[in-house]
This record gives sequence, structure tokens and C-alpha cells, in this order.
Amino acid sequence: MTEHVLPTVRQCHAAALAALPGMGPRRLRALLTALSPERAWDAVRGVAPLPAHLVDRFERAGVLSSWREHATDEHVADVRRRVAMNAMRVAVLGDHDYPAALAADPEAPAVLFVRGSLDVLERRRVAIVGTRAATAFGRRFARELGRDLAHHGVAVVSGLARGIDIAAHRGTLDAPGEGGVGAGAGCAGPVGVVASGLDRPYPREHVDAWNDVAQHGVLLSESPPGTPADAFRFPLRNRVIAALSEVLVVVESRGAGGSMLTVDHTLRRGIPVMAVPGSPGQATSEGTNALLAEGCAPVRDARDVLDALGLDHHRHMPHDVRPRPDPHDRVVLEALAVAPLSLGEIVARVDRPVDDVAVSLGRLSAHGWVVDHAGWWESVRVTPTIDRVGR
Repeated sequence: MTEHVLPTVRQCHAAALAALPGMGPRRLRALLTALSPERAWDAVRGVAPLPAHLVDRFERAGVLSSWREHATDEHVADVRRRVAMNAMRVAVLGDHDYPAALAADPEAPAVLFVRGSLDVLERRRVAIVGTRAATAFGRRFARELGRDLAHHGVAVVSGLARGIDIAAHRGTLDAPGEGGVGAGAGCAGPVGVVASGLDRPYPREHVDAWNDVAQHGVLLSESPPGTPADAFRFPLRNRVIAALSEVLVVVESRGAGGSMLTVDHTLRRGIPVMAVPGSPGQATSEGTNALLAEGCAPVRDARDVLDALGLDHHRHMPHDVRPRPDPHDRVVLEALAVAPLSLGEIVARVDRPVDDVAVSLGRLSAHGWVVDHAGWWESVRVTPTIDRVGR
């Protein structure tokens, strides 16, 4: 993790501007495109001229008088204190320390708040997104995909939301390597892009994950410290995820929602979108299957993504360490190979007594081969080893 450096006067003014009520990313970018942070601060205070086109724009929006009321020395001091207290850094668009991976994007945030090391963004980058209401299969797939990509030096970008996002990031922290993520094996750390201030983890149960991402990778937000997770901030966050990605992978998604908004942002930037096939008729696969029907490339495992990046995937991937099912239980597991089934459907397929099948399911579940999802039993995919490249 990069050593924390106190913000400069320029960075403090930029952060204070970002924290003014009603500022927003577009207004902040317009302001800092026209003026330096120091001059912009004086302009919103009314002690320096503001370009006429911005005066008209901000007066029509009714924000200029509010900014002048809140643009005080005390406001700057409070923002500086919050940044320092939470070991954040401030990166201003156009400065040498602003991430190059984002700087050229037409909607790049004018100000970024950072915890962790921006060096992670110099790695190859893949965004993994999906529904918050993910199935057990989706969460397991996202975790394994995040792990395997990190193991091959690819930084996983996601939003640290419930479901697919957090599973993918936990996978990056599972990546093998002596000393942990990013150590001797060349693993890449995670990239978390969040909607709230970096001192306001959302959801609250992910506070440890936020800290782990900041420790082993980097945590980014355009929202200043103290900002709550307002609903309108998540679509704005999604454009940053898209802008940072070289490939976007959608693991599970309904037909509409945040993941599909991220897809739209990604496609507008000409960045490839890939999708994980799902069971037809399952709500969490509506979006991904529609993407596949529209021509997006499928993702069966990390090799497909590494191929899309043009990377060598012949290094060995982690072995599956689960106990192998005995022949009696394997019959039940094979019945689940195509699609989830109810207990009654499994009994009919294997033609065995219900109590016998239930015992097999219990063993398979205990060893991580199957999961029960709302009465439907699903098999948990086996991660192949990377040296078995034949398909």
C-alpha cells in the first residue's frame, strides 16, 4: 500500500469544491476545465471572476448562491481533516498522479479520492459485474473468476456491491501467492470503485472488504468524504467502472438494472463485453443470455477472458481441492450437470429412494459440490487447471 501523503493546497481546494452541495461530476469538471482549483475556489466565493458561460449555467441551476454560502475556510479545513483522518489521497484530473487509465476518458472524474496504491491500475484490467441478488452458482463463479484473473496478473475492477461484485473481489483476495495478493506469484490486487465517500462503506457489512481492497489494491470514489450512498450516485459510479475496464464480464444480470447500465457505458466506449451463460428462464440470467444472443462472447472460465486480453494462459491455475465424490454420489452430481433440479426431479432421474438421494446431496453439499438455492439443487462448477488447454 502506498504511503499516505497529506493533500496539497491545490488538492484541498479541489476536494472542497467537490464537497460543495449540489456540485456533481459535470459541474465540477466544467469548473476545473476552465479554472485551476485555487482560482475556481476564489471564483465560487465571489472574490475572483467566473467565466460568463459558467455564471449563466450555475445561476440557471440555482447553485451559485449556495456555493458562496458554503465556500468558507472552515469547509476547506473540514474536508482536509476528513481526507487526512481516513488516509485518503486526492487526485486532480491533469495532475501527474491522476491515473492514466482514466485520464483520457471523456467523462473522467475531475477529482478522485483514493485509498491504496494507484500502481494497480497499471495492470491489465477486467471489470466483473452482476446482480446483487446472485445465485450460489453466480457467486461461486464470480469468486473463482476473480481469483484466477488475479493469479494471472489481471486487476479485477468492480463496485463492491452485494452479490457478484463482492464475490469477485473476495476471489482476488483468495489468489494464491506467498505473502498474499500481489506478492511473489505476480498476482494483481483488486480495484474497487464505490459510490459513497471512502469513509462511508456501503453496505456496512462490507467494511472489512473495503479495508482489504485498500490494503491489497486500490479503492476509488469521486464522492468526497462524508458522502452517503445516495441512489443517484451508483449510475455515475458505473461509468467509472466501464472507463477503467479493458473487458467487461457480466456474470449474472436481470434484463434491466445497474449491470446493464454499466454495459451501456462500456459499449459506448468501444470496450468488449462478455457474459456468462445461464439457465434459460432464470431471472438472474435474462440479461446475460440476452447479451450472448446479441453477439457478446461467452465466458466459460478465466481462459476465455485471458484470450480476449491477448494474454498467455498456459500457467497453472489452482487445483480443485474438494474431496472427490464416490461413485454412488457422482450419479447424483451428474444429474445436476445441465440445470438445477428439485429433489423430486433428481429422484426421478437417478431412480433411487428419496432418503438415499438426500444423503448423497448432504455429502455433496458438505464437500462444496452442490448448493440448495430456494429448493433447487445446483452443481458448483469445477475450475479446470489452466494447463488443460484443449477444449
